[in-house]
Amino acid sequence: MLSSIFGLSKAAGVISTILDILILTFILYKAYELIIKTNGVQILSAIIILGLCYVVAIVFNLKTLLWILSILAPGLVIAFAIIFQPELRKLILKLGQTNFFSFTKKQKATSVDKVLTAAENLSRAKRGMLACFLNHAKCEEYLASGTFLNADLSSALLETIFMYNTPLHDGACFIQGDKIVAAGCMLPKSDNNDIAKTFGTRHRAALGLSEVSDAVILIVSEETGKLSLCYDSKLHYDLNSEQIKQIIEEKCNIKPTQAEESEDKDE
Repeated sequence: MLSSIFGLSKAAGVISTILDILILTFILYKAYELIIKTNGVQILSAIIILGLCYVVAIVFNLKTLLWILSILAPGLVIAFAIIFQPELRKLILKLGQTNFFSFTKKQKATSVDKVLTAAENLSRAKRGMLACFLNHAKCEEYLASGTFLNADLSSALLETIFMYNTPLHDGACFIQGDKIVAAGCMLPKSDNNDIAKTFGTRHRAALGLSEVSDAVILIVSEETGKLSLCYDSKLHYDLNSEQIKQIIEEKCNIKPTQAEESEDKDE
């Protein structure tokens, strides 16, 4: 009887220790995550420096330093709150916004996100778009049929090209890296008889380019507003933004640039 009680007590002690370690690890992980996402490192550094000064003063019995620190302590707390007011505010705001039970990392932004922002806005406005992501094939013939831009990629520029009836509206734009290489380009139409007759010129042109190159083409339907992709001689109709982003990044080996990574950290 005593041995079974002792056994249960020992088991409870082990479970208690494990829970203690797990909860402490969780709190420390979330605290670290919160500090890294804000300017909390500065606050932590200031606390550590003051703490070290106090420990040194106690260990070596530095009476003068201890006396100064004890007198200055209330003032230091107020000064600390004033000096680090912006950082403390950000830290408290982040604390309120943090999902403590989420361990998933935020997906990093890439150039594809800018194109998808424009695509979604054009979709809502029922305006068509053809955006071709260049891969290994150069597609010089089709680039030459349009207007060379070599412009920095932005959703605003893409919307400007396709939202209104400009001279570049009817063609396709070619994207490579973080640049819009050309716009108003003509693509070869597919002769594939398996494609439904309901699909218009944009879808046939996108399929045509996917048959002669390794480009990945994003289509926004003017009639339905649906988003589709063409690659490897196949049309994938009505995909969501998450699917499109994943496929384009995988097929074209697109990764976050240094600038995009720093923007992501700032957020």
